[in-house]
Amino acid sequence: MTVVLRPRRWSYLRLAACLIASLNVAGCNDAGSDPNVQIGAKLNLPQLQQFLLPPMHIASVVGWKENETPTVADGLQIKALASGLQHPRSLYVLPNGDVLVVESKAPGTEPIKRPKDFIMKWVESWATSGGDTGKSNRISLLRDADGDGVPEVRTVFLDHLRSPFGVALVGNDLYVANTDAIVRYEYHTGETQITKPGTTLTELPGGPIDHHWTKSLVASPDGSLLYVGVGSNSNITENGIEAEKNRAAIWEVDRTTGRSRIFASGLRNPNGLTFEPQSHALWAVVNERDEIGPDLVPDYLTSVKDGAFYGWPYSYYGQNVDPRVQPQRPDLVAKAIPPDYALSSHVAPLGLVFYTGNNLPASYRGGAFVGEHGSWNRPNLNGYKVVFVPFADGHPNGPAKDVVTGFLNSDEKSRGRPVGLAIDKSGDLLIADDVGNKVWMVSSKK
Repeated sequence: MTVVLRPRRWSYLRLAACLIASLNVAGCNDAGSDPNVQIGAKLNLPQLQQFLLPPMHIASVVGWKENETPTVADGLQIKALASGLQHPRSLYVLPNGDVLVVESKAPGTEPIKRPKDFIMKWVESWATSGGDTGKSNRISLLRDADGDGVPEVRTVFLDHLRSPFGVALVGNDLYVANTDAIVRYEYHTGETQITKPGTTLTELPGGPIDHHWTKSLVASPDGSLLYVGVGSNSNITENGIEAEKNRAAIWEVDRTTGRSRIFASGLRNPNGLTFEPQSHALWAVVNERDEIGPDLVPDYLTSVKDGAFYGWPYSYYGQNVDPRVQPQRPDLVAKAIPPDYALSSHVAPLGLVFYTGNNLPASYRGGAFVGEHGSWNRPNLNGYKVVFVPFADGHPNGPAKDVVTGFLNSDEKSRGRPVGLAIDKSGDLLIADDVGNKVWMVSSKK
């Protein structure tokens, strides 16, 4: 195993961590295989490894220089729609074309119980963006009425929120998924600010630990139900099974009464909830577990079936048992179903959108864009890009293609990290960059 801690002034700590980890079966040169072989509907999984200290490598942040942009695939161009934001995490396009940018920070800190918790917190701190003195936990509105890619209006649409992430509009009801509750606000087309207080529709699992705090949100096609992703409260139950109550699941919430039920479970950290336009099935991207090897476990894109169990914490990718979880639940493992499509290990997908527009080249129509926030749990970095998965008849149909890259520079330092995605009124792809503090707009090359 390799524990990669950068920059070089921490080389002694890196050496010490590797010496400790050498007590494991894995060697300090285990950097993992080619991540591209773990993409698709079918894959072979390697044998799991267990570590005293997991491999850790996060790209430290350098930000975007003036006139720097990500790199896009042939036939596309990219520009910044907005800059100077504070951790833009997700995006929502209103019917009139206004773009809501959800700016959000994590709600607090988790308990540090083990030496590796301390090291992980230290390493993860390198990956945050600068300028944290500014305001966040709000929603900003961008209005580009003439479609020239330069918003004429930029306002604080909603403020003083609690680590918000998901947004959904049904009629005049605007729902915001804070980390601890879904809140309903009254909205009227064209408004650039909401000042009237919202009302809580239903509470969600929040603190005091709140390990996976982002709550993705989508309304059913008929608008009667809301679906919200609630991530696990740990990597693999190290905070106790009671801390996982009603977590690692997608909830179904009645929009009128707020009554909720578990729609699907065993999903460690489901995000990007959206309905596939042809089949109208619910889909999500899921961050799988860490610390059992650079090539385990592949994060994935999957349809989400009512009542289904997807394995966490007892098994992964179907019925592959995770021996770290005790006591085991063979009854649940027997029910665990594999996901539809692997995205490769530790890419941390957080954004998902199906392309129904007409502006981008025809090859993108009907498929799915995925925002990969990027790895920390493997020596060789993985993710840090937006990929496209082609679909046919409502299912993935072919290998994923890199569409937006360049979030890492040549020194493997992070200019930015993609999170949420959306399609604007013109059919352009929008990308929230929570480290670069920008919203990027991808369009066809003129």
